[in-house]
Amino acid sequence: MSAALDGFARRLLRLPILVLLAGTLALCPAGAHAQTLDKLEISTASGPHEFNVEVVDSPAGRERGLMYRRYLPADRGMLFDFREEAPVAFWMKNTFIPLDMVFISRKGVVTNIVANAEPLSERLIPSGGPVYGVLEINGGLAERIGLKVGDRVKHPIFSR
Repeated sequence: MSAALDGFARRLLRLPILVLLAGTLALCPAGAHAQTLDKLEISTASGPHEFNVEVVDSPAGRERGLMYRRYLPADRGMLFDFREEAPVAFWMKNTFIPLDMVFISRKGVVTNIVANAEPLSERLIPSGGPVYGVLEINGGLAERIGLKVGDRVKHPIFSR
């Protein structure tokens, strides 16, 4: 009988850990996950602007993007690495945050900017030509930093 009680006691001791873990997961936003952040710099007429970006280079990562997130810090963004230049198109399905989409050539030159993409829209947003990467930042931020077509983006994916 004491062996049965010992097993029961061990299960009870694990219970608080499981409850704590479940509570922690409940507090995390949908789709939240640990992600390594890279430094990225945009050079505009107003000077350099640094961001911490999540780099997504897999089909699944690119498909999910910033979907389901409710907040993006002002100094953060997501950089989509396509690993080759090609025309691309985005949409805002399941994306709650208005975003600026910055389309970037293989050489790190901004080729197109779409400002304040409408949250939750399924309307396609084309790149307007071949691009190597796309940077998503908070809506209105591109205008605030004076970003223009022809400005430069510095990140290791544009120097390989």
